[in-house]
Amino acid sequence: MGEEVAAQEFSRADRTRHREKVRRCLDVFARMLREARFDTDDPMTGLEVELNLVDDNGDPALRNAEALAAIADPGFVTELGQFNIEINVPPVKLREGGLSTFEETLRESLNSAEQKSAQVGAHMVMIGILPTLAEGHLSLDSITPNPRYRLLSEQIMSARGEDISIAITGSERLKTTADSIVPEAACTSTQFHVQTSPDQFAQYWNASQAITAIQIAVGANSPYLLGRELWRETRIPLFEQATDTRSEELKAQGVRPRVWFGERWITSVFDLFEENVRFFPALLPITEEEDPLEVLETGGTPELHELRLHNGTIYRWNRPVYDTVEGVPHLRVENRCLGAGPTVADLLANAAFYFGLVRGLAESERPLWSQMSFSAAEENFHAAAEHGIDSQVYWPGVGQVPTSELVLRRLLPMAYEGLAEWGVPTAEADRMLGIIEQRCLTGSNGAEWFVRRMHDRSDLDRYDALRATLEEYRVNMHTNEPVHTWD
Repeated sequence: MGEEVAAQEFSRADRTRHREKVRRCLDVFARMLREARFDTDDPMTGLEVELNLVDDNGDPALRNAEALAAIADPGFVTELGQFNIEINVPPVKLREGGLSTFEETLRESLNSAEQKSAQVGAHMVMIGILPTLAEGHLSLDSITPNPRYRLLSEQIMSARGEDISIAITGSERLKTTADSIVPEAACTSTQFHVQTSPDQFAQYWNASQAITAIQIAVGANSPYLLGRELWRETRIPLFEQATDTRSEELKAQGVRPRVWFGERWITSVFDLFEENVRFFPALLPITEEEDPLEVLETGGTPELHELRLHNGTIYRWNRPVYDTVEGVPHLRVENRCLGAGPTVADLLANAAFYFGLVRGLAESERPLWSQMSFSAAEENFHAAAEHGIDSQVYWPGVGQVPTSELVLRRLLPMAYEGLAEWGVPTAEADRMLGIIEQRCLTGSNGAEWFVRRMHDRSDLDRYDALRATLEEYRVNMHTNEPVHTWD
């Protein structure tokens, strides 16, 4: 999201040239897949975390430039909103104590960054949506002054041709409009990366799609937006609506949304990139000089700039990633469905659950997706986002079942097996998956805790209650005690 681009305008010729280049990149990518030129020997896993910035009162702090200057760590970068930053954690191998390494690295980095950013009046909070955001924070003035973000906003608004409508009904109702994509900045996420071979990519992506609903149910952490109690994971409908380039007429015609669950199980990573090129016009038609076919035929590794940039403006909840490291290409599934927090321990429990479960399902002899329709997976996804840990989902061989019961009886054992296959030490798996188990037994995750504490403060003004609850949340966050223990 934060890749630097220059401020510019695009002509019709720019768009035509870019479309041709993207299609050439796609052809080269197909040839690379056939010729097996990918790093598959020792898969890595990765982690990115988007954070919110608040002032001493718990209100949004539009100071990411000052905070990043104070932090002075290249691992921290800008995000769309001036009240956001992101940390990119170095990739690791799970069999080498990767989960503990992630936890230690993240805690040390965040503690150091908090100490430095606090000096410029910006404190970090890991939560899916900052609950103290108000309408005034979602104006164009809140966009980070990286030309890429303003360009994206201009292109999305131009494609749409009218203001963006946000309408979400949960315990309460919210209906508002926006003249830019800034509401997207309210959605801060955690991204888990799993490197995989071209031959296994489809299994890992399909498995990720199948379990996204379960991840959201047990990890929901964004119940409030603009002062309203909405879905337990309000990020899902907000992100879907905040970057929608379609008018009502285009929606009625069945045009695909850019925030997309998808519409089918896949048989190859090529399916996803080909869909991206076929269904979606470019938002940023920037064309580089590289001739990918010439690079490939002379023994090099093409960067496929245009294909990657285009892929980065289509927001699948499980995104395919093509990347190169030291001239060697590789593929990753980027799992993007969860918000951050509440604590580093909770975040790594979510990571352990995902990494273990996705491996267990991807390498199962009888694929789950051969037993469940894609539409059922999508229905599970939205049901889990709305109801969180109290949701019910459909699961093959079980039917409709409470998500917590499904996790406790079927999915946690599978996650343990998957982590063992990754080579994760038993004690590490026990500690992290034990957090998931306790959430399901107590019915408590970030969203449930926040809603309960807000109801306890129902006699206060809504925003005063949000500030007080957020401050309590932030204090607990720094203890690194899992959220199910907070009560």
